[in-house]
Amino acid sequence: MVRRQLLKGADHVLTMAGAELRNADILIEDGVIRAVGTGLDATGADISHMAGRVITPGLVNTHHHLYQTLTRAVPGGQDALLFGWLQTLYPIWSRFTPDDMRLSTELGLAELALSGCTTSSDHLYLFPNGSRLDDTIEGAANVGLRFHPTRGAMSIGESDGGLPPDALVEAEAAILKDSQRVVDQFHDAGEGAMVRVGLAPCSPFSVSRELMRDAAILARDKGVRLHTHLAENDEDIAYSLEKFGCRPGQYAEDLGWTGDDVWHAHCVKLDAGEIDLFARTATGVAHCPCSNCRLGSGVAPVRAMRDAGVNVGLGVDGSASNDQASLIDEARQAMLLQRVTRGADAMAAREALEIATIGGAKVLGRDDIGQIAPGKRADLAIWNVSGLEAAGSWDPAALILAGPRQVERLIVEGRDVVREGRIATFDVAARLAQAKTAVARLAG
Repeated sequence: MVRRQLLKGADHVLTMAGAELRNADILIEDGVIRAVGTGLDATGADISHMAGRVITPGLVNTHHHLYQTLTRAVPGGQDALLFGWLQTLYPIWSRFTPDDMRLSTELGLAELALSGCTTSSDHLYLFPNGSRLDDTIEGAANVGLRFHPTRGAMSIGESDGGLPPDALVEAEAAILKDSQRVVDQFHDAGEGAMVRVGLAPCSPFSVSRELMRDAAILARDKGVRLHTHLAENDEDIAYSLEKFGCRPGQYAEDLGWTGDDVWHAHCVKLDAGEIDLFARTATGVAHCPCSNCRLGSGVAPVRAMRDAGVNVGLGVDGSASNDQASLIDEARQAMLLQRVTRGADAMAAREALEIATIGGAKVLGRDDIGQIAPGKRADLAIWNVSGLEAAGSWDPAALILAGPRQVERLIVEGRDVVREGRIATFDVAARLAQAKTAVARLAG
């Protein structure tokens, strides 16, 4: 039996499909948007009245390390640059269990959901004590968000000149074997897929050239996407020049890591030539403004990227390098950083929201989300603009400028993940109690 839902009379519907509607309705049937307009037929539909609400497409998170949710604000790493921060946290992460991975995923995705996020990628690149990508996929299913997990990897430990401790690296043959396994077991290339797997060697300073190249070959053989960190800060550039004799963009191009099936995280230090390379090859970028500020990495040249035609989405990055997981705050920070470096007219609020929605969808290779239009999946963020945070706002649709900062309701594939401002899919209180116990053990 077809389930019909009608969201009726929203103050504003920001479609990201070329229209911004007032007093508009959205008709949903079995997880798909069937119609958008005014006065839609409500026959047989469950009706939700949307007066005082702004509806946007669900926000899309293009870069995260969900396991880090249990290691926020760790002493010794709070004021460190990237490499020092990693060296502080690696020993703690080595104590993680499969249960920790699952719990971190559930908590991190729940926090994202409250910020309007309906789709999240995840970059898991360490697998201590029997942990597997499967653990995060199970956690995501419990929350109900659309999930793009990537099978990351580290293969060069300290004894071979790399950054991670030897105990956290894997043999490259084992990495490729498990990468093939998770793609074969979990990847869904179909319309409306809830899980799509990517391959994601961690970074140029933690894996070999050979693994980068072999991962690209495997990904293209399997038809999945590629992801890694690139050009994150000055240390990153210096490492590339010293070890590889070239800048990160050249390194990526030489190893097959450019193209419309590739997206790189951060890219704070891309130069003009690298921006042109990414634009010409349709290579995507996950912009992580809060994390870049937190680690002192700098301000990514997002205005220059967008003007050149680079596909840019937003990422909250790991909760340990951001300490929060809020996509709506990332959109605001992205706007503010471009303004502070290039002037108050460098980025409008609606452009920042576009990057957070359809921009992220394009980066992840999704043409079925990121917009509110007939035929798109029913992934919707509903914002109540009748409260204190939006009081006095002359333009409630400018969500990035004035609140709210949390959704009242979040719909993924036509199902409520957030209802009345609360997670509707699992017992948050029980998970919080588990998190308290896990943190005590990890800190012990």
